[in-house]
Amino acid sequence: MTPKQQLKSILSNQYESEDEDLYKVELLDGMTDSEIENLKSQLPNNILPNEIEELLRFSKGFEFYGLEEVRFDAFGHFGFEEMFPNSIQLAGDGFGNFSILDIDSKGNWNSVYYVCHDPAVIVKHSENLTEFIKHVDEFGHKGNQSNLDSIHEKTVMDIWSEKVGIMEKNEKDYDFENGQIELPEMFLVADLSEKPIKTGFPWGKSGPNTKIIRPTDDPIWIVEKRVKQGFPSRLFGGKK
Repeated sequence: MTPKQQLKSILSNQYESEDEDLYKVELLDGMTDSEIENLKSQLPNNILPNEIEELLRFSKGFEFYGLEEVRFDAFGHFGFEEMFPNSIQLAGDGFGNFSILDIDSKGNWNSVYYVCHDPAVIVKHSENLTEFIKHVDEFGHKGNQSNLDSIHEKTVMDIWSEKVGIMEKNEKDYDFENGQIELPEMFLVADLSEKPIKTGFPWGKSGPNTKIIRPTDDPIWIVEKRVKQGFPSRLFGGKK
């Protein structure tokens, strides 16, 4: 199902707020030809995938209770370029945390990530935009039993406390020492390639000035790790 098809499929659904008020999805207007062309001019390779253009011409986003306005056109609004060089800021939760759609250098619209600042964690939220819209619909129906709510309330804390950590367990070998990037003195690799949703890593364990590098388009991050004197000088891919 395309993102537009998924969005259209939930328009007639009715939801109930915590105050027992009934509500529905409220669509924003679609984008004009000039707005589409302006967005394309900002995107990597000036490419807008056909199914995304189809969605944007239908609607640039929607309003939904419990979320800030969901937008499909908010390119470059998020910042944090060292982690997400090109992204769409899909939605905020009202507490300074955001759902971000990752766009690679070829112009492909890929997975959606939940970027939380307290705790400082990144979680793979949805495989793609279609699934994200489906997860918003599920949130409206199931509330705290939904994928969206469980990520916001539980998964981030599990990842921060390393109950479901991926970095220390990573045994892959990576070829990052090619002279093109300056690696931190000590680091771990957070590799979310082919990982399921609700997988993630704590990006702020070493403090607010943690150095983070994303060496390729793949969802792989090099995260600086500051350790006490006497520890090994390099932690690479989880190996000591």
